Amino acid sequence: MEPAKNLALSENPIDMVEHIFANRSFEFDRRNNNEVVVEVQGKWNNMLLFFAWEPSMNCMHMSCLMDIENKQDNRSKIFELLALINEELWVGHFSYWTEQNTPIFKHSLFINPEEPFETKIAQMIDIAIKECERMYPVFKVVLTKGMEPKQALYPMLMQTIGQA
Repeated sequence: MEPAKNLALSENPIDMVEHIFANRSFEFDRRNNNEVVVEVQGKWNNMLLFFAWEPSMNCMHMSCLMDIENKQDNRSKIFELLALINEELWVGHFSYWTEQNTPIFKHSLFINPEEPFETKIAQMIDIAIKECERMYPVFKVVLTKGMEPKQALYPMLMQTIGQA
């Protein structure tokens, strides 16, 4: 990756998001001047990353949508799982997009034009993909098999000691 760049006051951060994905050889769709969408092949499934720039707030929002078909009518399990997962996260959060009936990872950054931006957005992308890949199996067994959230999340929260 090239060295981090400072964002000039006249630059649109979405341009830099495109630059990052172009360097990673990903295809993207620039929906308008302040939005871009990228499909990323993850470990378990494809993920759709959506970036939106809000210039009046100097804020970049990113959502990472996981492709999991929800077969559960009881949303209380979903919301219990979201609460348990979010307790463990340091950055961003998982939410549930009711319109699409699927979990989604969200994170926003306030941008200071005086600070390097490219490194921050690259970290944001990497964190979203890592967290979605880490939690995909948990969401999958709760949403498709009806497993209890605490039971599904238990293996993810265990700390291993030593090596096998």
